[in-house]
Amino acid sequence: MGPGYGCGELTVVAEPNPQSPIVRERVGDVAILRLNRPDKRNALDSAGLAVLVAALDELAADESLRVLVLSTTSSAAFCAGADVGEVLDADRGVARMHSFTRLYAAIAQFPVPTIAVCAGSCVGAGAEIAAGCDLRVGGENVKLSWAGGRLGVPVGPARLTPLVGLSRAKDLVFTGRVLGVAEAESCGLFQRTAAAEDAEAAALELANAVAAQSPSGTRTLKRMFCDLESTAQRVAYENERLMQFQRHGTGLPTG
Repeated sequence: MGPGYGCGELTVVAEPNPQSPIVRERVGDVAILRLNRPDKRNALDSAGLAVLVAALDELAADESLRVLVLSTTSSAAFCAGADVGEVLDADRGVARMHSFTRLYAAIAQFPVPTIAVCAGSCVGAGAEIAAGCDLRVGGENVKLSWAGGRLGVPVGPARLTPLVGLSRAKDLVFTGRVLGVAEAESCGLFQRTAAAEDAEAAALELANAVAAQSPSGTRTLKRMFCDLESTAQRVAYENERLMQFQRHGTGLPTG
């Protein structure tokens, strides 16, 4: 899996710096953001969060965009969550948590449909990003886990409950247990599944099907789904508790 994979004859514009924590690509009307820290299983540190949030903000303002795909440069991991090895003092810990809340809000409010490529490790913040997207494609090697409860992090209910229902969301959030591709598909989390190395190509096929619809109609429908499900309010409620946890509770590990 990597830049240009499964893109056929469509025009591709790629990010010139492959060492960036986020590799960007444009395939026609579809934008792809690939997490690019394979040695860390794409765990998100402060620098990577800043680049990712800035890219989302920029793309949200692009009126020609029809679909956003969030993917990975390595099929071994979509995202292993927060980088717990990053050394942070109290102020930097708060700043990083604020970046996570900005990320969750940016995904929730993104104006066009979003698709997550869930291959390999998809844990903690990685599972939250996947749940925050509109659609998901699962690789056969996926390991999904809403692991925040293990560390007392108040995260999970806002995005997961509308997808799988209250009872199942409680099971997954309270236990933090790992889901494989078959169970995740049976829960309705995945719209497509594929071999790990083919997951991005399957996501691009799905993205092209969505992009072929009316651009204005799709944006209107996206806003309707968000409004009818009170998505922004749910995410804001959870984000507020995340900031309280970081400022006044135990906070995330500081490395």
